[in-house]
Amino acid sequence: MDQLLARPAFERLVELYGRPWVKVQAGVVLQALRAELAAGGSGGDLDLEAALEALPGRVEAALRRDLGAPLRRVLNATGILVHTNLGRSPLPAEAARALPALLDAYCDLELDLATGRRGDRNRRVDGLLRALTGAEAALVVNNNAAALLLALATLASGRRAVVSRGELVEIGGSFRIPEILQAAGVELVEVGTTNRTRLADYEAAIEPGTALLLKIFPSNYRISGFVEAVSVEALVDLGRRRNVAILIDEGSGLLRPHPALELREHRSLSELAALGCDLACGSGDKLLGGPQAGILVGRESAVRACARHPLYRALRPDRTTLAALELVLRHHLAGFSPLLDRMWPDPESHGRRVRAAAAALGADVAVVLGFLGGGSAPEVGIPAEAVVLPQDDALLARLREGEPAVVAYQKDGRLVLDLRTIDPGDDAGLIGAVAAARQGPA
Repeated sequence: MDQLLARPAFERLVELYGRPWVKVQAGVVLQALRAELAAGGSGGDLDLEAALEALPGRVEAALRRDLGAPLRRVLNATGILVHTNLGRSPLPAEAARALPALLDAYCDLELDLATGRRGDRNRRVDGLLRALTGAEAALVVNNNAAALLLALATLASGRRAVVSRGELVEIGGSFRIPEILQAAGVELVEVGTTNRTRLADYEAAIEPGTALLLKIFPSNYRISGFVEAVSVEALVDLGRRRNVAILIDEGSGLLRPHPALELREHRSLSELAALGCDLACGSGDKLLGGPQAGILVGRESAVRACARHPLYRALRPDRTTLAALELVLRHHLAGFSPLLDRMWPDPESHGRRVRAAAAALGADVAVVLGFLGGGSAPEVGIPAEAVVLPQDDALLARLREGEPAVVAYQKDGRLVLDLRTIDPGDDAGLIGAVAAARQGPA
C-alpha cells in the first residue's frame, strides 16, 4: 500500500483528499480488484496491467463520490454574464491578483494602525459606497437576502410592512419574500393585485402599526400588458407625508445609472439614495461585479440602527468578502465597470476576436443573444456575434469534462460559444479545449 500511495497519481490525490481517506478508498478498490482477479484469472479475461493502470482513476472516482470533487475553473461561453450556477460575477483580474496578500497573512481589518485601537470592519466599504452612491451611510452583510432581513428586522420588527401583491416574489433557492418578512418578525400587509397596484392602495393600508412601505424590484420575472405599479418617487412622498419608512430592494447591485438601453429603467442605488429612501439594498455579486455580499445604503440613522441590531453580528461578512469588495469598489471609483463592459464590447474588436476563434476552429459565426443573468434585466437579450458549431450533445458533455472545462449551450440546432463571457486571455485555452473535444474521447 505504501508503494502504491507513493506513485505520482496517488500523491496528487493525497494532496486533495488527505492520506487517510486515499488509503481507505485504495484498500476498497484493491479488494474489489482482487475479487475480479479471482473470478477472471483462470480464463485470462482480466488484463492485470490495465487494471493497475486504471487504479488511480477508480480511487479518485470513489473519493469524488464520497467527498466531492474540488472546485474547478470554468470557461463560461454561455453569454450569461451573472451565471448563478457558475459562481455569478468573476472578480476583476487585478482585484483577484491583489487578494492573496490580504489573505495569507494578517491585515488591519478591525485595527486602527494610527492609534493601535480597535476599528470598524465596515469603515472602508462605507466610505467607498458613500462616495459611489451619494448615500449618507452604507453597511455590508453577507448577501442581499441578509440585507433585506436585517433592514426589515431593524425598521419594522413587531409591526406592519405594506407590499404590493405583484412584488411578493420568490428569489433564488425557493426563498420567498413573505417568508423573509415572517423571519424578521414583520406582519405582511398585501395591497393591490398581481398586475395593478396604485398609490391609493398603499395609502389606505397605512395604520398606526404600519412601520414600512416595501418595494421589490422585478429581478427574475416580468409582468406585462394591463399593469400598473407605483413609482419610488410617489412612495417616498407618501412615506414622508405619513411618517412611514421606505425600504427598496434593488436586488442587482447597480451602483450608478448605466447608459445601456437594457438598464435604462433599472433604478440604481445612487438614484434610490438621492430620492430619499430610508434604505435600499442590492447584491455585491451581480451587476456590481464583486463577491457575494448584501449592500445597504440610505439615511445614516437607518443604517446605523442596522449596524447596532443583534442580527448584524450574525450576518456581517468576513475579511475575504470585505477585501474583495473594497478592491472592486475602488475599480468603480476609478470609473471602470469590468463586468458590465463585457456585455457591451466594441463591436469591431469583438467581431475580430470572434472571427479569429471561428477560423481557428473551422466554425461559423452568427449573431446570438446574451443576457445579464442573475435576476438582472430578465428576458432582455443583448445581440452580438458568437462562434457556432453543429449541434452535438456529446461534444457539449466533453467540453464540460475537458481541461479547461467549457460550458456552452445549444439553440436552434447549433452549439454556441459566446465570447462575451470569456476573458480574452482565455481565448487560446478555449480554442484548445474545443479542438480537443471535437476529436472525441481520448
